[in-house]
Amino acid sequence: MNLAELVLGVMTALGGFVDVGELVFVAQAGAKYGYAAVWVLALGTIGIIVYCEMAGRIAAVRRQAVFDVVPLRLGRRLAFLALFMATAVNLITCSAEIGGIAITLRLLFGLPLQSALVLGTLGILALVAILPFKWIERTFGLLGLCMIVFAVATVRLGPDWAAVARGLIPQAPPLAGKEALVFAYFVVGIFSSVMMAYEVYFYASGGVEDKWQPEDTKMNAIIAGLGSALGSVLAIAILVLGHLVFGPRAIVPDSLDAIALACAVPLGKAGLAIGLVGILFAIGGAAAEVSLAGAYNYAQFFGLPWGRAKSLRAAPKFNLVWAAFLVAGMLIMMTGVDPVHLVEYSVIFSAAVLPLTYWPILRQSSDRNVMGEHANSRLVSALGWIYLVLITIAAAAGVPLMFLTHAGQG
Repeated sequence: MNLAELVLGVMTALGGFVDVGELVFVAQAGAKYGYAAVWVLALGTIGIIVYCEMAGRIAAVRRQAVFDVVPLRLGRRLAFLALFMATAVNLITCSAEIGGIAITLRLLFGLPLQSALVLGTLGILALVAILPFKWIERTFGLLGLCMIVFAVATVRLGPDWAAVARGLIPQAPPLAGKEALVFAYFVVGIFSSVMMAYEVYFYASGGVEDKWQPEDTKMNAIIAGLGSALGSVLAIAILVLGHLVFGPRAIVPDSLDAIALACAVPLGKAGLAIGLVGILFAIGGAAAEVSLAGAYNYAQFFGLPWGRAKSLRAAPKFNLVWAAFLVAGMLIMMTGVDPVHLVEYSVIFSAAVLPLTYWPILRQSSDRNVMGEHANSRLVSALGWIYLVLITIAAAAGVPLMFLTHAGQG
């Protein structure tokens, strides 16, 4: 196995677990509910591993990415609805990530926010345009590993590890009425954020870009498992840090600034600087990932040439679409919208598109006429169906909970 291939999983995981939405959602859950939501992260991690592995296996065996499969299993009309919904969610998410990049640049260098928005967008545009796909993976994946400083900060504060472990048992704090609904909102939000569909769009398309072959299916399982496990460990560390730093002070962190400053409590200015660099590249990776995912989906659905290896002349619409996502995201953020609030909407509304994304993946990967000996095992199929039910419940509950709880404000 080529260990460098693990970077695709690392980048996908960091973009999925440690983007703007997860940073705030998870830290807020820790501050409000202690370790009661740890199990939600663990549950979502298993689910995203299952579906990334299936999507990667389809890419390796059939050289099909997600929106090659979706029209085959849903039909063109329903698949177009899925494409429309996915595009809307991807654009909102990309906007929030651009906003997060700007906030991080402002914290690091003291730039005005508008200047940071332009500089951050141009930086992502340049990196994605210039770097080959493998170096996009490596740059954002490896530099994003500076996020490990959050785990170091958590260990330094010395949490009650037995209590953290008990958080892995499904539970809810003793709440009633509106507060119980707020906790349910956080459960749906954290679960949906871990299962965000753009992770799978990017991961499967990356497998095709990297020219995976049927013999790479074992490597695919390792990449999906290790990458997502790493992202989950970091997300749990941020939840625990949120509880230890903000909980005793009765603070519910509602900004990226506050989350970054949590590292400074046990590690000082050095921890803060490293944490900000990690956040910058994790969020930058998420912006690159979601913009490319949007372009992948568009090109695959309409049968257009796609791939980072293709020049602007060879794949003009693909290259213009991913760039348009980034520019549009910047323009949206220049209206003054709060990226944290924006990404909360993207996470909750993304739940609605998950069944339309994951059901076709499950059906394609289970079909022995298509996949042959590489079709799902009984265990993988069973897990796929269990998670499809959970995803559907989240899709049905997410928007009502958002409005009933005023986006978790009670």
